[in-house]
Amino acid sequence: MNVKSQTFEQALTKIEAIINDIETGELDLETSLNNYKTGMELIKFCQEKLQNVEQKIKILDQENNKLQDITLE
Repeated sequence: MNVKSQTFEQALTKIEAIINDIETGELDLETSLNNYKTGMELIKFCQEKLQNVEQKIKILDQENNKLQDITLE
């Protein structure tokens, strides 16, 4: 699976599906392990995407040329 070719939203949807599949307990051990590995790759991808977005949210304060963090709640 090529994780990097997905959008953030697609990755989240796949993570949710993997969690649901694993929680049912109906998968064999090998499939559960492979799904877990894929889920961890997707989580890492999502974390990286979020970090990139956080960097883009920083704006340049034109008056004193300092980077200013904006906190979104």
